[in-house]
Amino acid sequence: MKKVLIVDDDKQNRFLLRLILEKEGFLVKEAQTGKECIDIMKEDVFDLVLLDVMMPDINGFDVYKEIKGKTPVIFLTALGERDIKERDIEYILKPIDIQIFVKKVKEKVK
Repeated sequence: MKKVLIVDDDKQNRFLLRLILEKEGFLVKEAQTGKECIDIMKEDVFDLVLLDVMMPDINGFDVYKEIKGKTPVIFLTALGERDIKERDIEYILKPIDIQIFVKKVKEKVK
């Protein structure tokens, strides 16, 4: 079973994404902060990290610098598409389109 870590400071976002992914057969773990994500990844291995950009402690881009190369990452962001496209990263814009979300996750964890 493929394991996904959802990192988002919004409890409702984590809950909804967890429901969607578990329905698709993924094992899901959650982190509320960037620091929590980094700590969890020291103890466990994931097939994918879904990483919010705007978080109160450490932003997603700084978390990415810490975990880069350890597991694939898809950013979740409400930033404008123009702002995020310049960074050469894979992302899903909020509000999340469920069909696009599931498709991208499945493609990333093949």
